[in-house]
Amino acid sequence: MRLQVLLFILFLSLSSVLGQVSYSVPEEMAKGSLVGNIAQDLGLEVKRLRLGNARVYSGDSKEYIELNSQRGVLLIKERIDREALCGDTIPCAVHFQIVLENPMEFYSVTVEITDINDNAPTFEKNEFKFTISESAVVGAKFDLERAVDLDVGTNNLQNYVLKPTDNFLLKLHSQTDGTKNVEMVLQKPLDRENNEFISLVLTAVDGGEPQMSGTMQILITVLDANDNSPVFTQPIYKGTIDENALKGTIVTTVSASDADHGLNGKITYSITNTLDDVRDIFEVNEDNGEVRLTGRLDYEKKKHFQINVRARDNGGLTDSCKVIVDVVDINDNEPTIKIMSKSAIISESANPNTVVTMINIQDPDSGENGKVECFINDNIPFVLKSTSNNFYSLVTDSDLDRERASEYNITVTCSDEGVPSLSSSVTLTLQISDVNDNAPVFERSSYEAYIVENNTPGLSIFTVKARDADWNQNARVSYILEDSSVNGVPVSSYVSVSADSGVIHAVRSFDYEQIKDFQFRVKSQDGGSPPLSSNVTVKVVIQDQNDNPPQVLYPVQTGGSLVAEMVPRSADVGYLVTKVVAVDVDSGQNAWLSYKLQKATDRALFEVGLQNGEIRTIRQVTDKDAVKQRLTVIVEDNGQPSRSATVIVNVAVADSFPEVLSEFTDSTHDKEYNDNLTFYLVLALAVVSFLFITCLVVIISVKIYRWRQSRILYHSSLPVIPYYPPRYSDTLGTGTLQHVYNYEVCRTTDSRKSDCKFGRAGSQNVLIMDPSSTGTMQRIQSEKSILDEPDSPLEVRKVLHHTCLPIACQ
Repeated sequence: MRLQVLLFILFLSLSSVLGQVSYSVPEEMAKGSLVGNIAQDLGLEVKRLRLGNARVYSGDSKEYIELNSQRGVLLIKERIDREALCGDTIPCAVHFQIVLENPMEFYSVTVEITDINDNAPTFEKNEFKFTISESAVVGAKFDLERAVDLDVGTNNLQNYVLKPTDNFLLKLHSQTDGTKNVEMVLQKPLDRENNEFISLVLTAVDGGEPQMSGTMQILITVLDANDNSPVFTQPIYKGTIDENALKGTIVTTVSASDADHGLNGKITYSITNTLDDVRDIFEVNEDNGEVRLTGRLDYEKKKHFQINVRARDNGGLTDSCKVIVDVVDINDNEPTIKIMSKSAIISESANPNTVVTMINIQDPDSGENGKVECFINDNIPFVLKSTSNNFYSLVTDSDLDRERASEYNITVTCSDEGVPSLSSSVTLTLQISDVNDNAPVFERSSYEAYIVENNTPGLSIFTVKARDADWNQNARVSYILEDSSVNGVPVSSYVSVSADSGVIHAVRSFDYEQIKDFQFRVKSQDGGSPPLSSNVTVKVVIQDQNDNPPQVLYPVQTGGSLVAEMVPRSADVGYLVTKVVAVDVDSGQNAWLSYKLQKATDRALFEVGLQNGEIRTIRQVTDKDAVKQRLTVIVEDNGQPSRSATVIVNVAVADSFPEVLSEFTDSTHDKEYNDNLTFYLVLALAVVSFLFITCLVVIISVKIYRWRQSRILYHSSLPVIPYYPPRYSDTLGTGTLQHVYNYEVCRTTDSRKSDCKFGRAGSQNVLIMDPSSTGTMQRIQSEKSILDEPDSPLEVRKVLHHTCLPIACQ
């Protein structure tokens, strides 16, 4: 079968490319038959069709054509019957679009379906009966039923043949719509007496190759005379009716007259249409000729009707006329919105004029009722553009921002221009996919954290928090400590930052007295690709803790000398004796110092300034006041709890230095005695306990050893050879006493009051003295001989709690 192809392509520069291709194929082609090479005709590569997910879009119509994207050709998908598809409409065509994606494009394709001679002419009835009066005059006309041929063009009905032609001839009348009225004309008068019944054959022939035909038998009964046929008042009647008219509405009234009288003049009306569905929609009253609506009209399906009406009298004479009915369109169809292709997700980085959805709008109404305008809701970054007649593209109008709106519900509303206007709408949901376009932002421009000194390493100091407006992985924030140094030391040795939570931990224990504050920077970084970051300055302030006691600067406390302040006996009230000077390295109230007099030889003589530490007399000094005055001043800070330090101030109430020196010589020893007595008592108790336990263990060990030796000697026959350790002699046979006895005699500083008697040592006496003693060596040598006397008055200062004299005796 020969294939004819008509091709033309038109490119439009909107947001997609629009082309149009036309093909022509005959009907009844087998499935899979080739229609045309669409890729070649559109100038596209087959690869473009395959990668672009090319497909056929035909709206609500049945798909008769399919696309083979592997070969780039159009094929017959379903057998096409032109008569079923288009009826008598010429030309008959199938319209569809080829839709491509990435980028979105579509092309309009029209396939014209040509007719083949596959239908023979047919009559509605196999036979048709006439009753004709024998008085019918030559030239009388008898309207015959027309044959129906569903084919069109040359394949349609072309001619009629009537046989035999003894009494009648066939006459054809061409109509304006291309059809032919068939009339049988009497050419020879009838003679009922000779031939009461006449049988004729009417043959309808088309013009196809091969030629096809159909027949109908005509049976004529000859009656007596009825020599006048009905005559319509006009050959063509016209009427209009709205497509929404109710059943029973009168379209028009036809009228015919018959000159005969009686039964021969009675006329009946009927509709003779056989090809279309006129008799299902209209009817004519047999008596009065009113044409009424009996079915439903639809302007979008059929706009015009031609009704063939026949008038017949009782004698069988007929006449015919045409009724042309025009259907008036009513705005009864709302626009139909068809989504040709759409994207459900679009990146927020999409450029303006990116095609999101392609839409096809259909309104079957005509004129103003079929004109459609479409629009979308306001305040969204999208715009609806018309790409061609009834085709729209939804494109981006500006930059998208997922953080401002992550989803759009776009309502497309289409309204026609009818009265009243009809509209329809469809809502498209479009998700905006995230792009890492937002850096993390800290909640504050800077942070300041406080921590008390002497903290535990690992203590949580503070938490920095940053938020990222992006989504999912792009919004996952991690925290990094930026490299820097504090006083030449890396900041990482001071603090650490949790990468996930932003918690800042102390790495070391801080000392306020060494560092009071320091700064560092924390960077927040998201998980996008590439990652975005921001940083913030964090200042850590070390808060002071009362961890340092006051330090006394004056008077200076030394272990080797005695310092005393002299007050003349003529001093008046308020005399400034000295000033205690102390400092506290803490800060704030922890460094506020107060001075109090804790102990004093004479509390009624001196006072200490609470704030300044000045020691002043509070009464007149008299001769009765002791020369040696000992003041204990306590210095306290204001911390919680408070810390303190004590200082001993020696005051000499005298007018000359020798008087002071003689008085303070013995007092030094008393001071040493009081201060160290407790310590040495505890030490002596510990030593004695240790010696006791040691001796007990030794004695037990010796006993066990001797017992074991005796057991060995008892069971042995060997002679016993005694062994004497060095410096031992065999006295009285088996004695084991030493020849030399060593004694260590200890005497306390108050031994002059003791009843203990000492023998003179056989060797040089040794006196252990503190080199810081204020006494002179001459004095010690002069009093050396007194050691043997029980009531020696000598006191030595700055020595241990007692003086030990080793004595060796022979």
